[in-house]
Amino acid sequence: MTIAQPTRPLPAKRRFTRKQRRLTLIASAGAVLCLAAGLVLFAMRDTIVFFYGPTEIAEKGVQPGTRMRLGGLVEAGSVQRSGGQRVAFSVTDGKTSIRVGYDGLLPDLFREGQGVVTEGIFEGAGRFKADSVLAKHDETYMPREVADALKKQGHWQAGSGAGAPAAAPAKP
Repeated sequence: MTIAQPTRPLPAKRRFTRKQRRLTLIASAGAVLCLAAGLVLFAMRDTIVFFYGPTEIAEKGVQPGTRMRLGGLVEAGSVQRSGGQRVAFSVTDGKTSIRVGYDGLLPDLFREGQGVVTEGIFEGAGRFKADSVLAKHDETYMPREVADALKKQGHWQAGSGAGAPAAAPAKP
């Protein structure tokens, strides 16, 4: 005679093991982090640039009141000093010029024909109100972005020093 053994219900199968839950949590956190980074980069897509050149500002149609950095060369003959510390000058990349107004002390090495990066607000109609002005710190330095923009515009002579622009073509 055989005695029937009591049957125990099979244990419910676990949905996830501990390792699988941990891996799912890490993957979810990674996905949320990637999404957040993507949203930040998308929001900053136009402001990541170190500075804009005058031609880029004209081509992009930058709205008045936009805070930005403007870089290029101080146009020869454009520096005008008025009462106190007010200075007005033009920044050019050889193709387009933007008039800059600045109220404050200029760097000691600020002068015409040299590289400059200004930070401030674009006022529209080719005018820029600067909060700060950054100039070269020795006779061979020019910000890489300014040099690249000048090379792109064809106003750069490598043999005449790092900060020297190409001579303007003669107009007949």
